[in-house]
Amino acid sequence: MKLIYGMAGISSLIIAAAAIAVPSAAQSPTAGERAFVMCKACHTTEKGGRNGIGPNLSGLFGRAVGSVPDYTYSEALKKSGLRWDEKTLSEFLAAPTKKVPGTKMPIGVADPAKRAALIAYLKSATAK
Repeated sequence: MKLIYGMAGISSLIIAAAAIAVPSAAQSPTAGERAFVMCKACHTTEKGGRNGIGPNLSGLFGRAVGSVPDYTYSEALKKSGLRWDEKTLSEFLAAPTKKVPGTKMPIGVADPAKRAALIAYLKSATAK
């Protein structure tokens, strides 16, 4: 009986250690790529990609908000003075019209885990 209990305890420790050592699946680019499916209706990510209903996202991180050439931004975004980084993007994606009142982007991502996964994906997919 003690051997079974001991093995169960060891198994629990191994599982707990694995959970600590492995990044959350919600923050993985793969999970983010799945989350990006809804964004593809308006945005592209490849360098030189077309603007759609929303701007192309290539080179997103570090770029001034509202600065993609040949895309018609709302005045609110153009005048926001923001620069895209993880924090700004997370706040914007959580509630676009709250972060930048007057933006044309109507869709937010309320779930923090889904937002983190989406941002992880965008960091890899939009790098120059």
